[in-house]
Amino acid sequence: MSLAIVPGSFDPLTMGHLDLIRKAAKRYDEVVVAVMVNPAKRYCFDMKTRLEIARLSVADIPRVSVIADRGLLIDLYDRLGAKAVCKGWRNEEDYAYEIRMADWNRAHNPRFRTELIHSRGEFADLSSTAVRQKLLRGEIPEGWVHPNALQIVLTKLKKGESET
Repeated sequence: MSLAIVPGSFDPLTMGHLDLIRKAAKRYDEVVVAVMVNPAKRYCFDMKTRLEIARLSVADIPRVSVIADRGLLIDLYDRLGAKAVCKGWRNEEDYAYEIRMADWNRAHNPRFRTELIHSRGEFADLSSTAVRQKLLRGEIPEGWVHPNALQIVLTKLKKGESET
């Protein structure tokens, strides 16, 4: 059985992320969406909310589960027995960054394999940052986050339950 990890901060998980997850699910028997923590980032949504948004967003995709992990991806890779980590890239800057990260991960875990999946079409320019900026302007990011998660995104921000 082949397992792939789709890691990210997912602050929040967008339709672009969901497109990547669906592509990974077509290539692997099982996909684990790993909501990770990057100490260099300041999050809008707390971990519990990011997990809830992710779970609601992938609920209709067979063989996809969501977990939280605060450790290193190279360690999670071995713990889960993954065959690959699937990462999306939208442009040359993303691609160069992901290649550097893939090289670092492989240097620190020789079993580590990264599969880069190009984002094309309607989600090519979509990012969590764009969603957060839209929310800060008071706009509803309809079509940018999964409809199942949209209300949570709006409610959490309205109540001031974000981490920023």
